[in-house]
Formats: sequence, structure tokens, C-alpha cells
Amino acid sequence: MPVASKVFRSGTAVVAATLSLTLLAACGNGGEAAPVSPDAVGAASDEVTVPVTAATTEIVDAGAEPRSVVRFRPAQGTRQEAQLVTTATVMQQIDEQAVQDVSTPALTMPLTALVTQGASDSTPATTVDLTLGDLSTPDPDVDEVLAPATGSHAGFTMNLSGAVTALRLRPDPDAQNKARAMIEQAFYQAVYRTVAFPEQAIGVGAEWRIRQQVMGAIAVDQVTTAKLVARDGDRLTIDVQVEQTPTTALFQLPNGAGALDVDSFALRGSGNVVVDLSVPLPVAGSITAEGSQSFSDPTDTMHLRQTTSERVEWNS
Repeated sequence: MPVASKVFRSGTAVVAATLSLTLLAACGNGGEAAPVSPDAVGAASDEVTVPVTAATTEIVDAGAEPRSVVRFRPAQGTRQEAQLVTTATVMQQIDEQAVQDVSTPALTMPLTALVTQGASDSTPATTVDLTLGDLSTPDPDVDEVLAPATGSHAGFTMNLSGAVTALRLRPDPDAQNKARAMIEQAFYQAVYRTVAFPEQAIGVGAEWRIRQQVMGAIAVDQVTTAKLVARDGDRLTIDVQVEQTPTTALFQLPNGAGALDVDSFALRGSGNVVVDLSVPLPVAGSITAEGSQSFSDPTDTMHLRQTTSERVEWNS
């Protein structure tokens, strides 16, 4: 039996987890740390630092006057209470077998953010530490697994545009691997739904594109089209549309188990985000992305089809 066929038959949940906004290898259960990003300021020795691919922006329409350059400058010592809710739904079918639901339950994550380093002319980056509150899902059994992770720490570094340049993860030592994976997945989803602002001055009605490569078992190019629909001082409301396209024709299976051909891949989404330039996390909004993918082994004897839905929601 081909290697890919074995994975199809016995490791489908692993395949699904890898395909749904795949975590970088360094974030996996017990994996080695990824190379530390130079933007990761003040990371603790027991943290795993995950570099985040650079985001570039391109102005489509500068919007109406008055215009100004949008920059995040939360002051050192700023605290913010926020709540992140993420969902990742995956339905998959192997050949003509029954459709499998290999989703993870919606995760509600209360966060306390503390700005430990504010941006300055000499250091144009903001460093934020996060403390996790009581994690919850609709599944009481999963909640039991998550309970020891309460009080875990994470953090990120962002530049003046609001783009996240590094993600730091420091789960509680008592946290189980499943809890670690769910936390990592939630942060990964949130990071790649972040809105970065252009370097040019913009006004209400401005539209710009954010380009970023999302690395994983399948490398994809992500284009986010953002539109500034309202502004009240430091509070900005942005409508977003997201689209991903693969940059490779192969899906690398976990643990060196081979590769599958990418027969089709589509992911699109939309939503809105409300940000306050004086605090590090979004204060409201949600973005939902839905997609479908199909894969086959090199001999074209086995086929995997998936539909996915991912949602990131912020409240503060």
C-alpha cells in the first residue's frame, strides 16, 4: 500500500489538523523551536518564538480628506482586557467513505494584555505580553483538558503598521498537548487575520491590499483587501476580504509520510475589525473564511476532499 494511502486510512485526523490553518512545525506538540525572529524582543528562555512572515501593503484608494498616516503606538504599561473566540470546522471525505467531522470546538480565550515595550523612534516595535484566563468550549470534556492551561502566557511583537512580526508561546508546564495545540491554533488564526495599515496617509473610504505568505504543509499566498469605513479619533473600523491561493502543487504530509497532489484549493472570507490605536488588541469584530480543498495520492488511487470554515472574533 502506498504511504499516502496508509495516511488516508489511519491518520486522517492528523491530515485534517494540518490542513486547517496549519501550525508551523515549531508549534507542534513537543517540536523544536523555530529560529528566533530579530523582532522577538524580551522573550523568556522557556518560550517558543514563532517568526511571522512579513506583510506588505499596497494602496488602492487613499480615501477622503482629511488623511493621516495610521500608526499603532500603545504606551508602555498599557493594559487591556479582551476576549478571543476562534472556531475551526473541518469536514472531510476519503473516496466514497462517509464524511467525517474532524473539527475542533470553538475556543473562548480571555486575555489580559500588557505592553512591556512601547514603540519609539529608535525601536519601532511594540512588545506585548498576554496572560490567558479561563479557557472554555462547548464541550465539558475538552474544558477539563484546558483547565491546567489557565494562567499560561503568550506574547507578540508588532510594528507601527499593526502587523505582527513574531508570536511567542509559553504554555503552563501542566498544560496537556491537546490544550497547547488548541491555544497555538487560536493564536495562529488570529495573527494571520491581523490588519496592517499602509505607510501612506489615508482617510475614510481608503482601500488597500495586504499581502502575506502563510507557511505550513501547504504554502499559500494570502491577500487581504481592507477598507477604512469609519474613524473616530484613535478608533477605526475596517472591512476586510481575505483570499488564499496555494504556491505549491504538493501537500507535505506530517512526520515525513510523503506528499499529496493539490488538485484544488480555495479559501475566501470577509468580516470587519475595530481597532483602537492606543491598545494592542482589536476591540471588536469578526472575520470568517470558508474553503474547499481536494487532494490525491501520486498514483491517483485515493482522493481526499475537505470543506473548512474558520472564524476569529474579538471583544474588548
